[in-house]
Amino acid sequence: MYNSSLNEGDDMPSFCPKYLRNSSVRCQVLLKLVAVKWHDACIAVSFVKKAPDVSKQRVLVHAGLFLLFGTAFWGQPSHSAQPKIVEVPVGPAFVTLPGTSEITARSGQALRTNAVLRTSKPGRMQVMLGNGRQFRMGGNAELRLGATNVELLKGSIIGWIKAGTPRSNPFTIKTRLATASIQGTTVFIELTDQKFKIFSWEGTVQVETENGQYFTLRSGQQLLLDLKRQMAEVSHQLDGLESALGTIGGVTTQPSPSRDRYGSVRPRQRDEMELNWEPPQPISIQDAERRLQKSQLINGFSTPLDTLPEIERELGVSAPSP
Repeated sequence: MYNSSLNEGDDMPSFCPKYLRNSSVRCQVLLKLVAVKWHDACIAVSFVKKAPDVSKQRVLVHAGLFLLFGTAFWGQPSHSAQPKIVEVPVGPAFVTLPGTSEITARSGQALRTNAVLRTSKPGRMQVMLGNGRQFRMGGNAELRLGATNVELLKGSIIGWIKAGTPRSNPFTIKTRLATASIQGTTVFIELTDQKFKIFSWEGTVQVETENGQYFTLRSGQQLLLDLKRQMAEVSHQLDGLESALGTIGGVTTQPSPSRDRYGSVRPRQRDEMELNWEPPQPISIQDAERRLQKSQLINGFSTPLDTLPEIERELGVSAPSP
């Protein structure tokens, strides 16, 4: 901690301008440490006496530089704030902290890395991560918190980065099928047994699939996988293969390891089958308007989505009046 005052003849700090350290200037430097948060601080510097060999303007300029760089150095947070639940407008909504049993989620509740969040229809909640990234989840949804990202296990989520938030690292939302990364963007992701959807409400979304494919979504574009249809196609192909094998030499084949005794594709096979990814496609303005009007993740909270103005501007749509 710096001394709050320096008397004439005292050594000046090494980061002060050289002419102030070496001259016979009679000045007093006030270093006032102001706690913005318990781990944040800035230093205010004021020169209260005029030096005969240095112009007042020159002193003030260096004092301003000292203040600027001092604030940039000391004003940085020592660590990210703890993630927390911002709002639970309606339940059921639940939280499981590491090493504990599941409890009912509540607004203002502190969270930790590896916490599991779950909602059931019509439940939904909003969460702020320690780095300022935020998301809303709802319906039959479940996810796990990472240090700076989330893993969506099932259900729906909308994630965004508020304007003005430092963007040194992207906000990533991982699923078993693909990972979406955003910076200054609003993204919607839905994962069910029937379909997988990534939609850019505004901005650019980078997507990397589990099999190493890359896609870039722009405002109003979506990446859609019809899992039900693709599983049906796989099932049909297996039926044809088994039928062909069964006719060779009159041999009757046993059920495939990838299928159960009733002919259905085993759940494990759904993750292992080769998915047919198609390029992102834009949706119509009418479809975007309909989604915006009906979205409970956008409209079903006490405060508007931070990036709603950007969404309306980018897509040319309007949210319902509060």
